[in-house]
Amino acid sequence: MTAFAYSHSDQDLVNQPIGYWSSAAGTAVVHHIRTMLAEMGLTQPQWWVLSQLVQAPEGRPRDEVVSVLKGYLEVGEGALVHNIDALRDRDLLTVDPAGRIALTDEGRALQARVAERQKAVRAQIHEGITDEDYVRTLKVLQRMIHNVGGAAWHH
Repeated sequence: MTAFAYSHSDQDLVNQPIGYWSSAAGTAVVHHIRTMLAEMGLTQPQWWVLSQLVQAPEGRPRDEVVSVLKGYLEVGEGALVHNIDALRDRDLLTVDPAGRIALTDEGRALQARVAERQKAVRAQIHEGITDEDYVRTLKVLQRMIHNVGGAAWHH
């Protein structure tokens, strides 16, 4: 990776628009994550589904998984159902007659491989950023969201 240099002085940064920088950061990070997932053969919603199911070896109701995930990056219910069907078609999960979905052995193995890769991607994204700075940044963003009457949460 190339050396990092800040684009503006502290004095200039204080007047920069948060909307631009928060959006630019979100876009860059999500693109980076989605690229890694595509290299592993998954969409981001498919990754979310696999991650929900790895926590429930006995499976979970499809409707429950869709309900939990449909607000993530505003992906929507229809896209999640499509992605669940795509995972089933690839034999990465099963759907029983009652609508309960569960990982196959192949799906569990893929989830484990991607989880390991995700750790490396997270480390890359956080390179040069202390945990304290990261937490402080999230708290500042949460406060700004609150200040403008917005709502944001993540599991």
